[in-house]
Amino acid sequence: MHFLHAVFSFLILLGIMILVHELGHFWAALSVGVKVETFSLGFGSRLFGFRRGDTDFRVSAIPFGGYVRMFGEQPGDDAAADPRSFQSKKRWQRAIVILAGPVMNVVLAFGIVTGLYMHGFETESETSEAVINSIAPGSAAAAAGLQPGDKITELNGHKNPNWPDVVMQAALNANHPMPVIIDRKGQKLTFRVTPQMDPKEGIGIAGWRGGVQVGEVQKGSPAEAAGFRPGDSFVSVNGRPVASAENVRDVVIHSAGKPVQITVLRSGELEKLQVAPVPNADAKMPWHIGVSFKLPVQYVKLSLGPAMVESVRFNKQNALLIFQLLGSIVERRVSPRSTLAGPIQIAQMSSEAAQEGIFSYLSFMAILSLNLAIFNLLPIPILDGG
Repeated sequence: MHFLHAVFSFLILLGIMILVHELGHFWAALSVGVKVETFSLGFGSRLFGFRRGDTDFRVSAIPFGGYVRMFGEQPGDDAAADPRSFQSKKRWQRAIVILAGPVMNVVLAFGIVTGLYMHGFETESETSEAVINSIAPGSAAAAAGLQPGDKITELNGHKNPNWPDVVMQAALNANHPMPVIIDRKGQKLTFRVTPQMDPKEGIGIAGWRGGVQVGEVQKGSPAEAAGFRPGDSFVSVNGRPVASAENVRDVVIHSAGKPVQITVLRSGELEKLQVAPVPNADAKMPWHIGVSFKLPVQYVKLSLGPAMVESVRFNKQNALLIFQLLGSIVERRVSPRSTLAGPIQIAQMSSEAAQEGIFSYLSFMAILSLNLAIFNLLPIPILDGG
């Protein structure tokens, strides 16, 4: 069932993107007077379809792509001199036809994200600061001299990064020094961190971790009695490093009321606290200590104008990231094997996005559509429509 769900999610995702892409070529070709012989979703043998005017609209057997076949498309075609052939058109007209497919994918990405922001969209909070919570011994961050509590204010030329930015910059710059400016108790310091190549993942790892912060402390709770404060950042629970809120929840639930040793980062200093969880009425969280977690996300709902502005920003950021990734692959900062996904991996990702909900699925479609547009602009003929 999971396999079928993954295949179905992938085919819907791919079908919409390819349809929009090929419609771009199709409409542009008609607009400059080129005869379109075939409009196909998929490759290979024709399964079914219909003919309208000069064009055979079809669905073909192999669903991984699509194409538009134009009259006199190849330079050596006998029909190249015909006024309705592709090769008979001026260069600027042929350029419009070629570029229309990728442009439509950009328009699709822009439209999806604009719609999401207008409906309401959960996004990374602009105020989520990149404060280092812990540093792995022997890591690049440790070798550079960074410390827990350091706030990263600039990384590799990117000012005021949030944690996803920090992780991504490290991933894209294996074995390449990155300038890092941090704020340490009000003092600005500059370091150079050279992320180490992870042989398994093929990406750069710096060895720094962000924190899970305390949002609120309930009055009269064990956490209040133990001395927890809003803004405390979890470092470890019973000696185990904290990478997510789930790490804290799991230990608290399985403690069954036994005291839990928790280390937090507060104003650049490590504080060791002990707290005994108490029973909770919530069956999903049978034991609790009385804290809520501060999550670095915000819910945004915008009118048309601001939504369009945010969509441009969102897609521009993703486009720059794609080009940076391609540059990192060329310079061997990351492994293409680990960073370029094939159909199977994309199918898995689309299935996971669909399971998270329609908004995750649509945002994934927008990102993938932008990828398709950029890869189609690369001077690699096999990528067009594939």
